[in-house]
Amino acid sequence: MTAGPTALDRLRALCLTLPEVTERVSHGEPTWCVRKTFVTFADHHHDDRLAFWCAAPPGVQEELVAADPERFFRPPYVGTRGWVGVRLDVEVDWEEIAELVADAYRTVAPRRLISLLDSRA
Repeated sequence: MTAGPTALDRLRALCLTLPEVTERVSHGEPTWCVRKTFVTFADHHHDDRLAFWCAAPPGVQEELVAADPERFFRPPYVGTRGWVGVRLDVEVDWEEIAELVADAYRTVAPRRLISLLDSRA
């Protein structure tokens, strides 16, 4: 019996399908960039919470955390810039995760790449 894809595998696949995204290790964790970081895997704090942190449009962090604090949180370090933490150790809606990743990408990507992404849809 083989195991299915891990949460990291699924997150990586979502990030790497976006135009010109690269992966690197930052602070010991996989991180995805499009000129600037837009998503980082977050297991290095060993706080019993498997998650990722992502850039978010203004106001989204507050909205998500207020609506579902069991799934969303204000991450350390980047939370002050509006980033949102998303738990992966609870029931995960991967369609919603894909939307959050795409929104994070749109938050930091150059206009040309956002247009390229839009043309794919």
